[in-house]
Amino acid sequence: MIAHQSDKARLATNSICNPHSSFRNQTLFPVILPVPAEVHDFKPRKRVIYLSRHARRALRIAAQKSGVRLGELVKDDNGVPQSFEGIHWSISHKTRYVCGVVAPAQIGIDIERVRRFSDGLFKKTATDREWALADMESDSVMAFFRYWTAKEAVLKATGVGIKDLLKCRVDHIFDDKHLQIQYDGQNWLIEHFFFNDHVASIVKSSFQREGIIKSP
Repeated sequence: MIAHQSDKARLATNSICNPHSSFRNQTLFPVILPVPAEVHDFKPRKRVIYLSRHARRALRIAAQKSGVRLGELVKDDNGVPQSFEGIHWSISHKTRYVCGVVAPAQIGIDIERVRRFSDGLFKKTATDREWALADMESDSVMAFFRYWTAKEAVLKATGVGIKDLLKCRVDHIFDDKHLQIQYDGQNWLIEHFFFNDHVASIVKSSFQREGIIKSP
């Protein structure tokens, strides 16, 4: 099932020997896979293992779409994905969906189910000045998850943990699908996509983006 299909030219399938050439059209292919219903009944440990492996299936599809042959997927002692031959990668998994993406630059992706939460999380996620940029009266819950997933995507791209959540500052909202974060002296363009009570955010930078949802 295709969630979004742009008219941009698709990438040629090149060898990873020159990873940047396989992205010459500057198009990202973030892939989102639904989680089979029976997985919800797995015991916690078995469920976590499955979701992690399923997220890597999404990553493999994203790599194939990008013309990239995946290398060994290694994380450091802090759980930060390590690039291979100039290719960066990021995954995210939740109970109902997993996702993955590769890029020849720092990349991050995050997904969350939109749901109610405690009001105290607002202050832990962003400052009053940041919240003033959002249309809180229209949908404060959606604004929260846009901010949360956007900041998580940036922190994943930079390999920094959630401890820097408040150091990521939303400094501009372009529209309901794009915003900009300022972090560590750099501006990060974020794109959101929405589906089935979920929001996913990806570090877009100067790339085009094609979002794909496929059956498992």
